[in-house]
Amino acid sequence: MSEQTQKPVDELSEKEASRELAILAMEIANHDALYHGDDAPLISDAEYDALRRRNNEIEARFPALVRSDSPSKKVGASVKQSKFEKVSHVRPMLSLDNAFNDDDVHEFVARVKRFLNLGEADDVLLTAEPKIDGLSLALRYEKGELVLAATRGDGQIGENVTQNARTIDNVPHKLAGTNIPEVVEIRGEVYIGKTDFLALNARQEEAGGKVFANPRNAAAGSLRQLDLSITASRPLKFFAYAWGDISDLPSDSQMGMVELFDSWGLAVNPLMKRVNGSTNAVAHYREIEANRAALDYDIDGVVYKVDRLDWQSRLGMVARAPRWAIAHKFPAEKATTVVNKIDIQVGRTGALTPVAKLEPVTVGGVVVSNATLHNADEIERLGVRVGDTVVIQRAGDVIPQVVSVMTDRRPDNSTPFEFPVECPVCGSAAAAEGDDVVVRCTGGLICAAQRVERLSHFVSRNAFDIDGLGEKQITQLFSRDWVHAPADIFKLAVRNVKDENPMQKWDGWGDLSVSNLMQAIEARRSIDFHRVLFGLGIPSIGQETAKILARHFKNIDGFVTFLEHSLSIIEQTDQKMDAQDISSLNYVLMRLGHLKEFQAIIQPRDLFDSGEGLLELVHARVQRIESGVLKGDNLKVSHLQRVADFAKTPEKASIVPSLFALYEHNQELASIDGIGVDVILNLEDFYFEPQNRAALMDLLSELQVIEAAEQASDSPVSGKTVVFTGSLVELTRAEAKAGAEALGAKVAGSVSKKTDIVVAGPGAGSKLKKAQELNVKTMTEDEWIAFIASK
Repeated sequence: MSEQTQKPVDELSEKEASRELAILAMEIANHDALYHGDDAPLISDAEYDALRRRNNEIEARFPALVRSDSPSKKVGASVKQSKFEKVSHVRPMLSLDNAFNDDDVHEFVARVKRFLNLGEADDVLLTAEPKIDGLSLALRYEKGELVLAATRGDGQIGENVTQNARTIDNVPHKLAGTNIPEVVEIRGEVYIGKTDFLALNARQEEAGGKVFANPRNAAAGSLRQLDLSITASRPLKFFAYAWGDISDLPSDSQMGMVELFDSWGLAVNPLMKRVNGSTNAVAHYREIEANRAALDYDIDGVVYKVDRLDWQSRLGMVARAPRWAIAHKFPAEKATTVVNKIDIQVGRTGALTPVAKLEPVTVGGVVVSNATLHNADEIERLGVRVGDTVVIQRAGDVIPQVVSVMTDRRPDNSTPFEFPVECPVCGSAAAAEGDDVVVRCTGGLICAAQRVERLSHFVSRNAFDIDGLGEKQITQLFSRDWVHAPADIFKLAVRNVKDENPMQKWDGWGDLSVSNLMQAIEARRSIDFHRVLFGLGIPSIGQETAKILARHFKNIDGFVTFLEHSLSIIEQTDQKMDAQDISSLNYVLMRLGHLKEFQAIIQPRDLFDSGEGLLELVHARVQRIESGVLKGDNLKVSHLQRVADFAKTPEKASIVPSLFALYEHNQELASIDGIGVDVILNLEDFYFEPQNRAALMDLLSELQVIEAAEQASDSPVSGKTVVFTGSLVELTRAEAKAGAEALGAKVAGSVSKKTDIVVAGPGAGSKLKKAQELNVKTMTEDEWIAFIASK
């Protein structure tokens, strides 16, 4: 979601905040994996920073909604799929908070003073150094000898790249000089200089090899090579700027430690400087920024650190970053060019992302020819067309974005861009989900662009949990055309026997591993109903929602019957409707039918008795939204306007009675606590796509779906909402949750007025505090176990 279309944080409801935090957690985790794990970022640093800033702002306003997988608690990306040995960091390799303007820097120093109880006039010495755009590396020396080199990974676990690091010219195998601790872990950045990068790419192109997008990607890819000769042939360099595990500190300041690094034979940045206070820090930032283009290495900002190490110790850490340091990022760089074409790319989650194909232009020393346009709403907001002259901005060395259109240079024959209503990859319907601005392909199970992602989700732990079948194996099976849909997994054994090149002959497979996989697949032919629902990967259908739906429908036949009836209602009309019409009309219908302001003056059926009445109502609401009378409205103007345009056509307006029949049918689900409008619409979007239905039926023919277990209705917690917080000792979180649900309780992730019981273990924080403020009943884990056992 672009920042321009986001609702202000102070206008978000708790439900909206929870939903957005879930989306942000998933989106940021994906970008972390692409950047840190694959060295293949899709968005700019500025866009990534904006996502994290939005997440932090929402968490600050809704602390009770902070998720266990919150980006604010994580650094980097997991190395579970790495080709290198895993290494646990003795001290976590943390990230840094960001400053985007001078005021942020002044506030950073003010926070330091407040935390340390210093006076306004007290000096705070800082170190200021360029922020190198490379790959973080930790070098462990014992008795002066290099014994281990590790990447940052997720901050807790990295990759062992010791032999690769030994090939870097300015990484000493043995430290020289005096005052060297018995154990010292030197942390810094591996990079490739700009001149070396251009020469490397020229050699790669001449040899027909991979041409790198930017120096950072080249450095990361070069360091993480299994073939050491490749790493050794690349012009890698290292700057040291910090330390991790250390047996004793030979200096009492940040600057003193870095000066010691220099004396030990490590390369340190010559532009690092000790400054007094935020004003002088910003002045040094300006000086570095002015000379940035002349540097032979890429930087994206300046890092400030409190110089005194005793103050650093007192300030400590918060979440994923230290309180005593901050990165002052450079503003985005801009240029002007022409849009030659607008392509639609389909991502692994089905999102249709428009990309502007540009007349190549140099921005900040890098030639770019693509710019992201984010989504359909962003194209409409910018008004960008093919042939337009546009201003683009680049922050970091990844795909830039279009900032504005120079309409005075627009060609006379230009026409507005029409966003597709069908997926360009598989031809399935493409539509936005409810309030979302992202248009997605609905052919999740059959779309080639999404298959690997969907199939990986299908076999994941909380879905079908097929041992020995992960993303790597799914990718291999897909690339060989053996698995295209979920049902194909259950046909693998038969295919493997008949094929001339069975899996036993493939790289990474053998008789035992194939046999184990086939047994694991067979074991999953009998599967719980809720796991099937979750495994389908339908947007908005998470684990909890899948369980709620399973308990409601009892079995898969009830689920299919419900959706078949939904489909029959739409098919009964003699009017042809595209996916956008169905989605928008059904969305507005569901929303309006639940708005109290309309229920007070008019019944839902009356809204849809005629095209005229609907048109009148929609126009009134559009005017109220545009005039600002309705703040933070749940109904997008684009949806309402589509309904208005639809209702203008008499023959199309005749479908309204059928839509109302669908609305009444959907009340069966809408009345269930925990099932929102988006869930219902996404279920129907999924099922209305013929290829999805065919794939689902094919899958069900291979399975025995176990009915949902009846929940206890006479337990002491039946019908109550329970929240678990803190560390549980006797039970795992999963056991506690499953046990409560089996007794008929609803387990929630946040505390509200609707919460009945909060079970608080050691370390319980904001949730326990909120429960006490709301007078919600609280229990220890032992009290909870005794309570449910005694009734």
